[in-house]
Amino acid sequence: MTFRTIVSGVANPMGSCFDGQGTNFAVFSAHAERIELCLFDPSGTTEIARLQLPERKGAIWHGYVADLGPGAVYGYRAYGPYAPEQGHRFNPNKLLLDPYARQVLGGWSNHDATFGYDRNSPDGDMSFSKTDSAPYVAKSVVTERDGGLPVRPLQPSQPGRDVIYEAHPKGLTMTHPDVPEVLRGTYDALAQPAIVSHLTDLGVSAIELLPVHGFLDDDFLLKRGLTNYWGYNSLAFFAPEARYFGPGGAQGFRDMVSGYHDAGIEVLLDVVYNHSGEGDHLGPTLCFRGLDNASYYRLLPGDPRLNVNDTGCGNTFNLSNPHVLRLVMDSLRHWVQEMGVDGFRFDLGTTLGREVHGFDQNSGFFDALRQDPVLSGVRLIAEPWDIGVGGYQLGAFTPEFAEWNDMFRDGSRRFWRGDTDSAQSLAGLLLGTSEKFDHSGRRADTSVNFVSAHDGFTLADTTRYVEKHNLANTENNQDGHNGNFSDNFGIEGVSEDPEIQSARALRQRNLLATLLVSQGTPMLLSGDEFGNSQDGNNNAYCQDNEIGWLDWPGADGTLLAFTQKLLAFRTANPVLRQRHFLHGQLRAQDGLPDVIWQGFDGSKVDWTDPDLDCFCLVLRGSAGARADLSPTGVVCLAFNRSGTTRPLVLPSTGVKAAWKFGFDTSRPEARDRERPAGAKVSVAPNAVMAFARPPEAAS
Repeated sequence: MTFRTIVSGVANPMGSCFDGQGTNFAVFSAHAERIELCLFDPSGTTEIARLQLPERKGAIWHGYVADLGPGAVYGYRAYGPYAPEQGHRFNPNKLLLDPYARQVLGGWSNHDATFGYDRNSPDGDMSFSKTDSAPYVAKSVVTERDGGLPVRPLQPSQPGRDVIYEAHPKGLTMTHPDVPEVLRGTYDALAQPAIVSHLTDLGVSAIELLPVHGFLDDDFLLKRGLTNYWGYNSLAFFAPEARYFGPGGAQGFRDMVSGYHDAGIEVLLDVVYNHSGEGDHLGPTLCFRGLDNASYYRLLPGDPRLNVNDTGCGNTFNLSNPHVLRLVMDSLRHWVQEMGVDGFRFDLGTTLGREVHGFDQNSGFFDALRQDPVLSGVRLIAEPWDIGVGGYQLGAFTPEFAEWNDMFRDGSRRFWRGDTDSAQSLAGLLLGTSEKFDHSGRRADTSVNFVSAHDGFTLADTTRYVEKHNLANTENNQDGHNGNFSDNFGIEGVSEDPEIQSARALRQRNLLATLLVSQGTPMLLSGDEFGNSQDGNNNAYCQDNEIGWLDWPGADGTLLAFTQKLLAFRTANPVLRQRHFLHGQLRAQDGLPDVIWQGFDGSKVDWTDPDLDCFCLVLRGSAGARADLSPTGVVCLAFNRSGTTRPLVLPSTGVKAAWKFGFDTSRPEARDRERPAGAKVSVAPNAVMAFARPPEAAS
């Protein structure tokens, strides 16, 4: 091995830090007895030096190596007790990733050597593996601290655009005919003109990318010839996943963010800080487990050999530990300050708020976010559930967070499917689910509404399948949701029957219309705007193929054009995207209610009717907003779920001029004439119609 000298260095900052002359290394472990820095040749195949970190400050071990700079390849070996029954799993035969690595070389295999125990031993994880794992694991790489060229800041977006577009960083571009084939599936491809133009023409304001933190493929998937396509198996929280690198490498990610910013589009990341890819107590030793299992993970009280599994992924990060909390906070700031992103969607957000006593909206993590001068100013979105006790926390997060609202998905699907008592549920969803969110100063845009997301049926499949079809996942069709509230219109899967095709297309338009006229923040699943299907697979997490990729060549142009029309209607009518909730209270400026529910003939709605299938909704600016800040204009929405055409009398209260036609889901290409207040119009069976009055014509 090459001889090198290491001196004490400093305990801050964490990770590897090149100062122009050499590199400082700092790593956390409260229970290690010794930590070695292992240096490798540029290919990462040959270990060329092994240096013991000479100093520690509290739980931070550190050292400085002169004349070592960017591009240096390294890892750690941690010495300490191997005592699983006490929660300790130190094994210096296992090369460990730096938790703060900003670049990762190579990948992880599922070789037996990556496990801290001997997988062939009858003693299981109580045994001790003496095999060196270095040939089978990814290595850390020293980088320039600033990460590369700066990211251009977000340009002012178009007024009224607040629509999130959820997309997979690879699957969005893999089949797009106008993206160069050599770039498809990369960060570079995401900002190609064809993709950016699609989003701007559609009218979205933010793209939310599935996980891009460095992640590994599950052992059980590799054995089945599959991979972790979605990426919810993070291990490198500072490094962009290299499998999406194009010609620009990591800089391609920054350039992608800059390109979206130039177009007025935010970039949000789906982040997974609730668990790591090391799995349960039988998982591999790759990073955190080997550095300090008892600190990084929550262990089962009374049996610290086992991990607490509130996530369903084998382990749960221990954010109650200040050093683990710091890791997460430092990672978040890195992605904002060095990579340029604008916000985060927190996977299994309930887990991040768990303390010893359970979920706490004032947990250490949430408190740290709220006081942080950088992170308190970015967009924060919670997935408000996990599988632990008391895990469903919709509406319980602090006002700084928006929340994914699965009630909206299920309620809107149930209504259009014709379920009993579903109209009553939909009514609350249309107004931002105030029973969950209207408290503590929270805004009406807190509810992130969606009719489909990456997890579950696509919009098209919601109208084609009653049952999930996940056999390609090799789990005997046992994985994925069973309660999809979907409909197949009499035939499971693809149908050549024109009537069935027409009914399915109408259902898709109805669901999209319901989403885009509701109070809250709408989120579109990429591909839903043009009818993308996953062949009935409602859990395509391991399908890095045509099942999981968007089918651009098969895009439904009619549905795409109608989706654009819906988004344009939402943008043109600010009463559809208010910050204050609507409760039917009288407005100070005109004495009119901010929301009126009525039957198609102007009568009162019978909310006690379990089969209620028609109602009209008239929206104005919220009475809860100051008059000069309340949005102007009026919108009339007519929902007809019945099987017959129903006459609608256009409301006349407070309307001085004609109603302007907005859209009709039964006639996607219609551009109807204006109608006077009090006029009768026909609302087709199973359809939504919308009319609006601009500010100057409404009182």
